[in-house]
Amino acid sequence: MRLSRIIMALTAGAAVVLAPTAAGAAAPQPAPDYPPKPPALTANRTTVKVGQPIVLTCTGFGPNETVDFDVSVAPLAASVPGQAPARRSDGSTVAMAAVAFPQQAPRHFTAETNAAGRCTVTYRPTEPGTYTFTATGRESGRTASATVIVLPKKKHDGKDDGKDDGKHLPVTGDSMGTPLKVGGGLVGAGAVLMLGSLVWRRRNRFGMGSPR
Repeated sequence: MRLSRIIMALTAGAAVVLAPTAAGAAAPQPAPDYPPKPPALTANRTTVKVGQPIVLTCTGFGPNETVDFDVSVAPLAASVPGQAPARRSDGSTVAMAAVAFPQQAPRHFTAETNAAGRCTVTYRPTEPGTYTFTATGRESGRTASATVIVLPKKKHDGKDDGKDDGKHLPVTGDSMGTPLKVGGGLVGAGAVLMLGSLVWRRRNRFGMGSPR
């Protein structure tokens, strides 16, 4: 009797100890908390010319969040491609300069993200330089940046008005037609004079040597 009671007591104690463990195993486990995707800001092109649009895309920000964009512009370095003057076919050069816009592009603007924390904005630069765009989420505090090089446009005369009036274009074959025609006429006239001189000399020589 005493042995059976001891066995029953041990069995009951084991059931009490194992019950919380079994209950914990049966309960659903919470999903692991993955770290959020890091914020990023990308541009559709790394090099554009003044006036061409730049499409900026931000990802990894808070859902339905206001994002502040700040723009800083630094002068272009001398070694940046496109800074050297271009050369025409006649040997003259075309200076590179910015097109004058009536209003400067903003240095600060905002955009709203969608439910996935993504937003897209279009920016049109009005002067050459190295543009650095910095996006900062107001609620999340996340930030990201992107850099774009903006090259100047060509100008065709001493004044930078951003227009091409066609007065300083390379010389084409049509514009050389008049000098070629004049030269051809002079050559033809010289040939006629030379032929006439030979005929005159031939007639005079035979005329003087003939008997009377």
